[in-house]
Amino acid sequence: MIDFRNVNTLWASVLVETLHRCGVAMAVTCPGSRSTPLIVAFANHPEIEVISILDERSAAFFALGRAKKTALPTVLVCTSGTAGANFYPAVVEAKKSCIPLIILTADRPPELRNCHAGQTIDQVKLYGNFPNWQSELAIPEADLGMLRYLRQNIIQAWQHSLLPTPGVVHLNVPLREPLAPIEQPQLALETQLTEDFFAATASPTTLNCYSLSLPWNDWEGKSGIIVAGLAQPRDPQAYCQAIAWLSQRLSFPVLAEALSPVRNYASLNPYLITTYDSILRQEIAAQKLVPEVVIQIGELPTSKVLRSWLEASVPRWIIDRRIDNFDPLHGKTIHLRNSIEQIARNIDPSTDYWLSNYCRHWCELEAKTRTQMNLTLKLLDELHEAKAAWLISQTLPPNTPIFLANSMTVRYAEYFWQPNNSRIVPYFSRGANGIDGTLSTALGITYQDAGVLLTGDLALLHDTNGFLIAPKFRGHLTIVVINNNGGGIFEMLPIADFPEFEEYFATPQSVNLAQLCAAYNIEYQQITSWQQLEGLLKNLPTAGIRVLELICDRRADADWLNSNLARFGRSELDNSDQV
Repeated sequence: MIDFRNVNTLWASVLVETLHRCGVAMAVTCPGSRSTPLIVAFANHPEIEVISILDERSAAFFALGRAKKTALPTVLVCTSGTAGANFYPAVVEAKKSCIPLIILTADRPPELRNCHAGQTIDQVKLYGNFPNWQSELAIPEADLGMLRYLRQNIIQAWQHSLLPTPGVVHLNVPLREPLAPIEQPQLALETQLTEDFFAATASPTTLNCYSLSLPWNDWEGKSGIIVAGLAQPRDPQAYCQAIAWLSQRLSFPVLAEALSPVRNYASLNPYLITTYDSILRQEIAAQKLVPEVVIQIGELPTSKVLRSWLEASVPRWIIDRRIDNFDPLHGKTIHLRNSIEQIARNIDPSTDYWLSNYCRHWCELEAKTRTQMNLTLKLLDELHEAKAAWLISQTLPPNTPIFLANSMTVRYAEYFWQPNNSRIVPYFSRGANGIDGTLSTALGITYQDAGVLLTGDLALLHDTNGFLIAPKFRGHLTIVVINNNGGGIFEMLPIADFPEFEEYFATPQSVNLAQLCAAYNIEYQQITSWQQLEGLLKNLPTAGIRVLELICDRRADADWLNSNLARFGRSELDNSDQV
């Protein structure tokens, strides 16, 4: 396991074996010379899966996707120079989304820096304040004390990538030649690196939750809501069940974002509200529905309408074990640093639950709005962005992972993703909300699985180098791409009415996706009917990548959305004095 061919192979193999003992199962490498000892060590480790990806940006987002799926750190390895800089967008997203990554950037030794040695930049603290922890390792030495130093730093790297909040660790690794595994005289340490050397290696345990007394007196008997925002829990069913128990004990409706698993476990929660964006567009209803208490679980949903409505000076309790501030509205908030699952352990599920008038009215509005929405979308025959998310939510096989791209994709999902009991698993990159790395992240999530990416054309085109991963991809990814020839999200902004809009904001690319797919040997089909799409999604293949293209009218779809979102929420309750 330990490679004694030279000092670099010894150093790198101890590093890799320590990572393996900690729990690393996958490394994503990018080709380069300076990183040769690291790549050779990973490539020769029998229990770590290693994938080589040409484009560093794609590699980083693929690793991000794997870490999202497994909740364990994926290792990224690159050579010196600008290679590591291409990891930066994924580093930002990993930081903001609390995804564990361990980045190893190979570097030239100190004597070759600041002297125009070539392929050399300042890599110390390359990612600024985004990593949980960052360090530069010492130059490799065949010394037992230095190898112990290396081992302990790698253990620290693993632990910092997971605790107290998952995130990025960056280790800069300077290496002198020989970089290739060229034989040097046998190293005297061989007999000293016994099994006991790695005995100190152990995976970190999860930090205990904060012990808090729950404010039942502030919650019970009040008109209140639970906002289930963005979440990717390790056990979606336990997460949804915990929210349901809290909801039923308090008789609080649950306003559930599409990027939360709650909508996909609908039968667990009888007070589930999914059409809140349309309901709250009705001024009278919105005023009457203002609660006395808001319990926010995780991050706020995407809906600007909901966020604006929540800006009223209502006490808001935020449940999330992370230390971050999850209140971009800067309201009257109290953070409960705990998980909803832990809180639910204090709730007796056999308790007789009750239904308040406030909760009943929310449920009545949900039923009426959902009925109107479903009828309208069912009768919509032409290909339209709004119907894609609605149809997919009812069509995918149980337990399917789906990655929802940013911009309009997540918004259409929030508006129209229908409650279901299919246990679909939503994934997203809403940390920094960028469109970069969309395809590569989706491939990382669905590696060794079968899943779906729902994306717009610009987000897909921004990461077409992700298709270079295809020959090494094990699993299946169906890419449903809404091609409206530009950035549909900008149609929703005031700039859409100005002459500069089309060229500088919508930025149509007019790429022939069929020809693009042919260049990468990717299966392609143009969707011409909803029945065709439904048939292709009901039973996903087990291998390969395919692109299903829906050609839509960007301007017409935006006009339809603006006209219908508020209409769906109209109800006789708008003129009622009862809430």
